[in-house]
Amino acid sequence: MAELKTKVNKGSVADFIDAIADAQVRDDCRTIVKIMQAATKAQPEMWGSAIVGFGRRQQVYASGKTAEWMVIGFSPRKQNTTLYLGGLEKNGDLMAHLGTHSCGKGCLYIKRLSDIRLPVLKKLVQASVRQKTETGAAAKSKSSQI
Repeated sequence: MAELKTKVNKGSVADFIDAIADAQVRDDCRTIVKIMQAATKAQPEMWGSAIVGFGRRQQVYASGKTAEWMVIGFSPRKQNTTLYLGGLEKNGDLMAHLGTHSCGKGCLYIKRLSDIRLPVLKKLVQASVRQKTETGAAAKSKSSQI
């Protein structure tokens, strides 16, 4: 398996957000930082040049290889802000009440926070963190039994 290009680094999250040209996107990103930090109890870190991640976990691939990856994260992109949450299919009830958004396999795409319901987003982020930490704990306990 090829080495991951996106890795955690010492870049400043505050500088990254401050450099965003659009004031609304900057404000949205600051709010997302607060939501994700509260859910993970982790400080934000830069992953690559344009992703803000929270927490770290071992990602296990189908091949059995592992790599360090963020628990959750986001990236302000030209078209929208991408939230890397994973497990969205498990949270259909929350997704139905979120507001205007689109989804990829594990990504939530929003234009601006004013398009969605923040209390629902907070619950969705918390559910994502809970699912990933429960999955990680279960995987660790299984591997320690072998």
